[in-house]
Amino acid sequence: MLKLNYSGFALEAGTDEAGRGCLSGPVVAAAVILPDNFAHELLNDSKQLSEKKRALLRPYIEEHAIAYGVSFISNEEVDEINVLQASITGMHRSLDMLKTKPEYVIVDGNKFRPYKNIVSETIVKGDAKYMSIAAASVLAKTYRDEFMEKIHEEFPEYNWKKNKGYPTKEHRNAIRECGITKYHRKSFRLLPEQLEIDFKK
Repeated sequence: MLKLNYSGFALEAGTDEAGRGCLSGPVVAAAVILPDNFAHELLNDSKQLSEKKRALLRPYIEEHAIAYGVSFISNEEVDEINVLQASITGMHRSLDMLKTKPEYVIVDGNKFRPYKNIVSETIVKGDAKYMSIAAASVLAKTYRDEFMEKIHEEFPEYNWKKNKGYPTKEHRNAIRECGITKYHRKSFRLLPEQLEIDFKK
């Protein structure tokens, strides 16, 4: 059972990201402040939810949240600052987008940089413990999946609409056969045997 609040502050923001382990596409982060009467029977860590359930939850979260923000860190920026920093930067940017300033921030995971002068707490597996982090995980995942489905049209051979940029066997085989695209993260080890990969597109 997910808890609604960690800190006791009414304006507590939960933040999470999606796409850290992907070979292509952005890291997407979200931050959400929920009201104290928020409830939805489906809400859980987005990884535990089907695509259909996430799609049902997203408009409900957006309609009922006090505030939410979603930010995209491009694959070029991930290469530039590394994926951990990209995740934290994305969370900061999504917090910046909140129309209501949070009094406290709870973060999924165990790494974060101080955000402004607001107290924050990292919570390992926070998306399976607290509603606001779970809600942020749903937004981050659905916005990222939507982006990957869109760029799939440009490069259908990688089947991003199915694998969403994660290192599946199919995705890696496509990299072997077709090289990499402008959406691939060049700082990542894209293939197990990688020495050098042609940049073909």
